[in-house]
Amino acid sequence: MTKKEKRRQVEKNWLEWVVFGVGLALVAGTLGYLIYDGATADGVPPSIEVKLGEPRPTGHNFIVPVTVTNHGDQTAEGVTVEVTLGGGAGEPERGEFAVAFLPRRATREGWVAFRTDPRGKSLTPRVLGYEKP
Repeated sequence: MTKKEKRRQVEKNWLEWVVFGVGLALVAGTLGYLIYDGATADGVPPSIEVKLGEPRPTGHNFIVPVTVTNHGDQTAEGVTVEVTLGGGAGEPERGEFAVAFLPRRATREGWVAFRTDPRGKSLTPRVLGYEKP
């Protein structure tokens, strides 16, 4: 085998170089973003916001969609959310659920169910607690 033939076997075509360049750019961009994000994070503890959606009837119950957002720079684990239905006579009805893992600057959705129709009544959401992982 001559030198020319050996060289021809080793040469890469333009498509291989393009794929290599795109892959290198993606890896370098991802690595750069992760380094920047880690260096600029302030370490703000979890700041959890709870928003309620419109109640909907489902069979014998009424469900209320709940959106939980962590605006902080740290993760919250085991977030427990309670929604209280007031405006009726007697003890207020309560619904709650837990979010197992709420990463920083992330949003999770859940639903609480009530036996009483919550439309037109006072719904009060609150975070009961969370853990630091």
